[in-house]
Amino acid sequence: MPANLTPEYKAAEAAFRQARDSGERLERLREMLRTIPKHKGTDHLQGDIKRRIKELSEELERPHRGGARGGPALVIRPEGAAQIALIGPPNAGKSSLHARLTGSAAHAAPYPFTTQYPEPGMMPHENISLQLVDLPAVSPEHPVAWLASTLQTADAALLVVDLCDPAGLEQVETVRTILRERRVTLTDRWEPAVESSGGAAEGDEDPFALRLPTLLVANKVECFADADAELRAFLEVTGLRYPALTVSAATGQGLGKIGPWLFVTGTGPRVGCPPPEGVDVAFSSHVDPRERHSSPEMGIR
Repeated sequence: MPANLTPEYKAAEAAFRQARDSGERLERLREMLRTIPKHKGTDHLQGDIKRRIKELSEELERPHRGGARGGPALVIRPEGAAQIALIGPPNAGKSSLHARLTGSAAHAAPYPFTTQYPEPGMMPHENISLQLVDLPAVSPEHPVAWLASTLQTADAALLVVDLCDPAGLEQVETVRTILRERRVTLTDRWEPAVESSGGAAEGDEDPFALRLPTLLVANKVECFADADAELRAFLEVTGLRYPALTVSAATGQGLGKIGPWLFVTGTGPRVGCPPPEGVDVAFSSHVDPRERHSSPEMGIR
């Protein structure tokens, strides 16, 4: 049965997609529930809206229950020029990367599932700051029920992989599959910030489908003599078209390129400009060389 959504509901849905603050998002959800046509064709969507209202209400009430702390926040209030989520499989080095880039106290350990809750931190670059949010590993062995809700406020993602791990190819596909099941897609398309706020495209039937522009960060490259060649091989084998950087959270190699890339190419005010000075641009073999200065489907090393 068609939903036959009204202009009033569509306006409320559009406002929800643009909302950044958790309180505002809750208000927009309630407006969506108020304006949605009530019939069998919208039963599933009504249920989804009600569930999200309940989850967000509980999250907003967490610090105030009984005068005691309700535990770490699961939804991070966006700060700075953009909110970037750190996503990846276990032991990819996300927390170490977060600590190096933001100076945070993110706990890193040589065993999996160290990160249990979102950990925000600010990465300064030029005259702005980018908010990086470290998240628990994405893995079928350790499901995180609230992950998709936490990602709703993100503008983009860093997909962190351990380039030295032979299981990395399979792990990346597992991460992407789990996120797709949660209606989250990591996309290689980096659009201007005014056109892409991490939400679903206008006219999308699913208002909660999330598409996050993604930069692949190949970590732990200190184990290779030629990390760039390994990255090109990784992209070729996987067929991934994400822009990509080789870095080492342990040695600091390549970390200085993340901020300039995000600022110029991704989330900064000069979206669509050529790559920043000092950032070498490479491309996997399936990208047309004629698109090297115009396509967002590029690899950065």
